[in-house]
Amino acid sequence: MNAPIPLSNASLRQLAPALRVPQYDRSALRAGIVHIGLGNFHRAHQAWYLHRLFDAGLNHDWAIIGAGVRASDAAQREKLLAQDYLTTLIELDPAGKSAEICGSMIDFLPVEEGNGPLIAKMADPAIRIVSLTVTEGGYFIDPATGGFNAGDPDIAYDAAHPAAPRTAFGAIIAALKLRRDAGAGPFTCMSCDNLQGNGAVMRQTVISLARLSDADLADWIDAHCCFPNSMVDCIVPATGPKEIAMAEGFGLRDAAPVTHENYRQWVIEDAFCSGRPDWDKVGATFSPRVQDFEAMKIRILNGGHQIIAVPAQILGIDTVAGAMAHAGIRALLHKVVTEEVAPHVDAVPDMTPVAYLDLIDRRFSNPEISDTTRRVAFDGSSRHPGFIVPSIRDGLAAGLPVDGLALVAASWARYCTGTREDGSRIAPNDPHWSELNICAKTAETAPLKWLGMSRYYGDLGEEKAFADAFCDWLLQIHAEGIEAAIAAYLSR
Repeated sequence: MNAPIPLSNASLRQLAPALRVPQYDRSALRAGIVHIGLGNFHRAHQAWYLHRLFDAGLNHDWAIIGAGVRASDAAQREKLLAQDYLTTLIELDPAGKSAEICGSMIDFLPVEEGNGPLIAKMADPAIRIVSLTVTEGGYFIDPATGGFNAGDPDIAYDAAHPAAPRTAFGAIIAALKLRRDAGAGPFTCMSCDNLQGNGAVMRQTVISLARLSDADLADWIDAHCCFPNSMVDCIVPATGPKEIAMAEGFGLRDAAPVTHENYRQWVIEDAFCSGRPDWDKVGATFSPRVQDFEAMKIRILNGGHQIIAVPAQILGIDTVAGAMAHAGIRALLHKVVTEEVAPHVDAVPDMTPVAYLDLIDRRFSNPEISDTTRRVAFDGSSRHPGFIVPSIRDGLAAGLPVDGLALVAASWARYCTGTREDGSRIAPNDPHWSELNICAKTAETAPLKWLGMSRYYGDLGEEKAFADAFCDWLLQIHAEGIEAAIAAYLSR
């Protein structure tokens, strides 16, 4: 077997004919988007849609410039810089793997303290969209109220140092100030994270932070910038040695390849203040009903991930497909979603909640996707309030059962004790792990202590129907194990 060819502009024509490579002249692309947060999801999703547009001969003035605000982003920049910002996308279809080279990103800004290069680039009038994937927990939201968390230390720093901020949002505000002062006009701020109402959340964060240091600027941003809501969906595992070896199997050396499922969806509110690419011409959907699409996805897919990943982790099951192969966990997903989640989710064009659950079952069960339960269970302190708690509240308000959702919450409390049922250690897996771990151990004998964490549950500890069910489940899980608790729920 020949040695893998290092990925670069120069090597594209040397690659095997089976690999799909860019059909456009990358040197002729011009930047229109700065994207902050160059993780795997962005490169398999938003960057892919642009790549396919470019392949169709369209929108060549909308190329992406990558950016990051964390020190760890510098390592990603070095990897991508060495391969001319190209990415190998490997589709993991059970019928057979395929690969293509995505070339829609043309630069990655230096990562520097104070974010000077990022601010300068966003101030360039050629940039008309600034998009982000910074995770659900990256928007400085108070989980108890849904409001802006002005007390975060990074927010306080940015308010005191608006010209040299730490956060992506501080950098956006600094760039918008330069644009306003120069008469360059606004840009669209576009969240691509898994948050319901992600555009509204981003608006809240940007404007609230701006108001801490410059009320007039905050008013200008509010009046002139757009913050479209969007729903994004594609299962994209983390990259490790296995994925790098997979790229080598296609004959190329890529330091940061991306694997993904054979499914993508992107639904976007058509609200852009400075133009946009024609994403709809390559499969995206512009719709005024983004909230309905995202409610279905967040409640059933993202909530479903929490339903299966946490018990799987407790049992030592490493992959999402492995969790779906466990009869009890798969049945738990179907019963909880059908009885306690789907009743609060509206249908969207061509898809009912029950049909969507069937689609999710097939996607989660894809054996080619080595998506780990640990990755899915990460940051439960953001994901449970965002993906599970809203269904609990809707169920209580409607007088419908919440027993299964109480079991899901109890499973998370058990997970945060930090040990599996076989006695092995669960490594810290949440930004607030220390706090969660201490509370979870206390809750082994005093379950209401867990629901007393109002930043995650608000007043749900005072809702008798939910609190009683939660306490019963948590005590049973500790006494008899997670499988016994699941079996008891399924027998009801």
